Amino acid sequence: MLNEEICKLRDKLNKSIESGEDYSITYQLSIELDELIAQYYKNINQNKKKLKIIMI
Repeated sequence: MLNEEICKLRDKLNKSIESGEDYSITYQLSIELDELIAQYYKNINQNKKKLKIIMI
């Protein structure tokens, strides 16, 4: 689910860059993408911690 959101936003960002949209729009999309990617890695780390607890 989060992967799909990241892919969609990445495509939207790339189209924004290719079409020469206003920099503020491109910048905002970039920030949103960074936040989703950070959330993705946060989820991975939380899942790893849960697995370690379960394995103990």
